[in-house]
Amino acid sequence: MQDTQNRNVFIDDADDRALAAQLFDALRAASFDGVGVTRESYTAKESLALDIVEAKAREYGLETARDGGANLVVTLPGTEPDLPFLACGSHLDSVPQGGNFDGAAGVVAGLAVLARLKRDRITPRRTIKLFGLRGEESSHFGKAYMGSLALFGKLTPEDLNVKDRDGRSLGDCMGSVGADVARIEKGEALLDARRVAAWVELHIEQGPVLVARELPVGIVTGIRGNVRHRTVECLGEAGHSGAVPRWLRHDAVFAVAELMTHLDRHWRTLLERGRDVVVTSGVFGTDPAEHAIARIPGKVSFSFEVRSQSRETLEGFYDLFRSECNLIAEERGVEFSFDRRLESAPATMDSDWVRRLRKSAQALGLPDEEIPSGAGHDAAVFANAGIPSAMIFVRNENGSHNPKEAMNLDDFVAGIAVMRAGIEEAVQ
Repeated sequence: MQDTQNRNVFIDDADDRALAAQLFDALRAASFDGVGVTRESYTAKESLALDIVEAKAREYGLETARDGGANLVVTLPGTEPDLPFLACGSHLDSVPQGGNFDGAAGVVAGLAVLARLKRDRITPRRTIKLFGLRGEESSHFGKAYMGSLALFGKLTPEDLNVKDRDGRSLGDCMGSVGADVARIEKGEALLDARRVAAWVELHIEQGPVLVARELPVGIVTGIRGNVRHRTVECLGEAGHSGAVPRWLRHDAVFAVAELMTHLDRHWRTLLERGRDVVVTSGVFGTDPAEHAIARIPGKVSFSFEVRSQSRETLEGFYDLFRSECNLIAEERGVEFSFDRRLESAPATMDSDWVRRLRKSAQALGLPDEEIPSGAGHDAAVFANAGIPSAMIFVRNENGSHNPKEAMNLDDFVAGIAVMRAGIEEAVQ
């Protein structure tokens, strides 16, 4: 790693800075909801974001199209079009009331790379394609990476039947924005993985590590996968809070509270053993139509998620979760019911690309810190499709999935510079 004196190197690139400012302002204006940014998957707001990026790409004379998954594809043709192309980009959807940089930063960065080559009349040997992907966030349908999974024929008919909160299926919503749902439902690959030489994605860091270490950028080594349930229900028996003694109760709240305590204990034990794992229940509560201060709750609904870079750890913790549910159900006289299990595989970034990006950062006088990704990204889908994949993180204050995302444009320009250097080396 570089000396700490280089941790805040300023890279002055007026063109990248101007492009970024214009696009981030336009994207925010088009999707600000009064609190944050809302561009939910396969909605008009997400489509408008793709339109904004596409219009800017055309201003630079770049080729644009929509693929069979309704993703935006911007192309800079190479002199040897038969070579597998280099792909870059990220997603343009957001969580409700999210920030303006999660996903969009990677699309803007990719466009900056292509725009510079086009402006300077540099034609690479290998074609470069920028993807503005749809549907990376799981907040709308409970399923992540929908746009990139569709590219490789990995969305199932069961996936397409998942409903959003308004009761609309994923398949219907994809069709409404122009996706070829018939091909997707058949499991047909919309993109031949053999035609892709590499995938490079810039993204804001969604955790606090780069901020804490005072690093403008980081080079990602791997991405955690996850196993989830959107809804688990604990069904007990409602009753009067003063009339039913503990030994006759079937209290759903205390049952789930005990479950969470046991899961936390298992989590701590695994961390002590050096395992990579995080556990979350982000949705949790009794039914507002039924709960009352003087009522023993008969039902609690909650979500479950475990993340790890190790598939073995994911499966092992999931088995612990189901075992604990069975034990607590028997002890407390309750029943657990589970909706469909959802999962995303962990991924390792390509070692050659990690070295290339580290070398690019060093040449620019930037730190070349390696960092794992706790959050999921489309890069995991490309990597698991057999495509050499790489990621650059850019420092971001206040975390992510909230309106307070605060990526500094100085850091962003530095991230673009690292990405550009790595891509230009790879396509010549």
